Amino acid sequence: MEIQRNLYLQKLIACQHDGQIKVITGLRRCGKSFLLFHLFKNYLLESGIDNQQIITFELDQMKDIQYRNPIELSKKIHSIVDNTTQQYYLFIDEVQMSDEVNNPYNPKVKKISFYDMLNDLKELSNLDIYVTGSNSKMLSNDILTEFRGRSDEIKIHPFSFSEYYSFVGGDKEEAFDNYSFYGGMPFLLTKQDETSKIEYLENLFKEVYIRDIVERKHIEREDILSSIIDLLCSSVGSLTNPSKITKAINSKQQRSGKDIVYLPTINKY
Repeated sequence: MEIQRNLYLQKLIACQHDGQIKVITGLRRCGKSFLLFHLFKNYLLESGIDNQQIITFELDQMKDIQYRNPIELSKKIHSIVDNTTQQYYLFIDEVQMSDEVNNPYNPKVKKISFYDMLNDLKELSNLDIYVTGSNSKMLSNDILTEFRGRSDEIKIHPFSFSEYYSFVGGDKEEAFDNYSFYGGMPFLLTKQDETSKIEYLENLFKEVYIRDIVERKHIEREDILSSIIDLLCSSVGSLTNPSKITKAINSKQQRSGKDIVYLPTINKY
């Protein structure tokens, strides 16, 4: 049995052939690849699209590592879809793993990225483009800026309770208790006991989500970041207290004043 994520599937279906780049974003491990490469692909096949019309690349896999070079990937796709009126669908998984490469015609100018590659491929009238992306290189503001208004962003979230319950069934109150405690990350449904669920969530938080923040913001003191996060998580539902955050920073022998803690909020407004 699999969970049919119909809300997101219908969004993809509605965006077909609209001339935009469909960018599926969301938390890591929340089901982006499954939605695109399984649910949406099955929909296309059942609608009469031939498997040969669906071009797929998984940039996190060794088999496609050469196509992390955006120029090589563009060449490959052009070799398939040029000089034909056949309609194609392009699926690229983990597009943020694409490398930035020197412009072969002028190495001194800005490097070529996956944004340049996708903006070029978008001009092909017989190609419908879908990509998945996550982590610090795929935030909403970056997408809107780099694609210059030529993309549809579809944000994916972990399972809703309705989706979760459609899989687990049983007593609804007990199911909600488990859901409210562990959350709706899809891979949790493969874990059978409390220990394995908690270990999975802890590793996901420390090794994936925290790492993305550290890399994007170039944070040198990860221990200070962890202290601030622990403090904020312990007071969910309460007003943020800059004085307590200052103490959390100072406890790591990193002297700070309340003005520094207040400053990001002041600048935001």
